[in-house]
Amino acid sequence: MTAGPDLPRPRGRLTPDRVLADLIWLRVGGPADWLFQPADIDDLAAFLRDLDPAVPVFPIGVGSNLIVRDGGLRAVVIRLGRGFNGIAVDGARVTAGAAALDAHVARRAADAGRDLTYLRTIPGSIGGAVRMNAGCYGTYTADVLRSVRAVTRAGEVVTLSAADLNLRYRQSDIPDGAVIVEATFDAPAGDPGALHERMQDQLARRDATQPTRDRSAGSTFRNPAGFSSTGRADDVHDLKAWKVIDDAGLRGARRGGAQMSEKHPNFLINADGATAADLEGLGEEVRKKVYDSSGITLEWEIMRVGDP
Repeated sequence: MTAGPDLPRPRGRLTPDRVLADLIWLRVGGPADWLFQPADIDDLAAFLRDLDPAVPVFPIGVGSNLIVRDGGLRAVVIRLGRGFNGIAVDGARVTAGAAALDAHVARRAADAGRDLTYLRTIPGSIGGAVRMNAGCYGTYTADVLRSVRAVTRAGEVVTLSAADLNLRYRQSDIPDGAVIVEATFDAPAGDPGALHERMQDQLARRDATQPTRDRSAGSTFRNPAGFSSTGRADDVHDLKAWKVIDDAGLRGARRGGAQMSEKHPNFLINADGATAADLEGLGEEVRKKVYDSSGITLEWEIMRVGDP
């Protein structure tokens, strides 16, 4: 892709050949052809409307569940910023911009006596939480999401209900090329003090069992049995990815600068200057050895995109 009159000229920032590693939690990844940081929803809609339909777009949040391969992305990468991180509470209704951090939304809701505490320990932003039907401690986005606003690839601003998204275990049906810009939740009531205390307990439990001080992207693989349909807690099965990895003797396994965490073997970490190829290669090695030892095929939870 080349710079010039073929690309729309937005009010936001449009940067060519932008290396993405510093935007990704695992700190790996080559350049995107373009990085677009829109000024606001109108800017994003106009840009997508005027962009050649043949040019692929790829929205990213804070990169907490993503490996960008070392060759980078042949696309316009869209990253939402300050104009998309507002949080508002109106009774049971909590509305958050897609760039708002999950933890910030949980705290603001709790301040207002609304329970979105499940978001507190999920690394990432609201757009990603919707796209992946993120969940923790028995609650999933599917349980509380009311609707989202999104900008389609054609530049139209649309409202989609939670039912439209077909939320299920770590998946959703977001229209191809659409960018989520806002989500609205129906949050149950709760006592603010009790909600904040619950979140502190959740943080303590997380820190005791997960490598929160290491550079990781959260759970690497989905639990093998997963969820049968919606991603709600009553569908969960007991088979855990960390257990089958541990049983295969892969706790602490390494490849280059990548490692499966000693503390939690379903966390892939950049232990020592890993490349994206190190990380993805170790993950594939783990998948093969788990299959060889147990007959179970692990599915990636971390998204991997771009060219090798």
